Amino acid sequence: MAWTVSEDSGVLNVAIEGRFVAAVAPALRDDVISKMHDGTNVLFDLSKMVHIDSSGLGVLVQVLQKAKAGGGKVILAALQSGPKIVFDITKVSRVFDIVPSVEDARF
Repeated sequence: MAWTVSEDSGVLNVAIEGRFVAAVAPALRDDVISKMHDGTNVLFDLSKMVHIDSSGLGVLVQVLQKAKAGGGKVILAALQSGPKIVFDITKVSRVFDIVPSVEDARF
C-alpha cells in the first residue's frame, strides 16, 4: 500500500492506494495525525484503495475523532465497491460523509 499526504487551502488531502490493512495502518495514522491541527479538514481520496480491514477502519475513525475535536471535518471520496461492502457491513458508513468523487467534496 502507498499513500500521499498534501495540504491545500487548509485541507489535508490523503490519497490511499492498494490494501489499507494492519501492517500499514499505524504508520498512515501517525503521518496524518502529525499533520493535523485545530480546524483541519481531511479529504481521503479512496479511488485507488482496493481493500480495507478493521485496522484501516480504525485509523479513519481516529482521524475523524481528532478532526471533530478540533472543529474540522473528514470526507471520504470515491469509495470503491469492494471496500464499500466493509463500510456497510460494519455500519461505519453512517459516521462519515462519503461523496462519489474528490471533486464532489465540499468543506
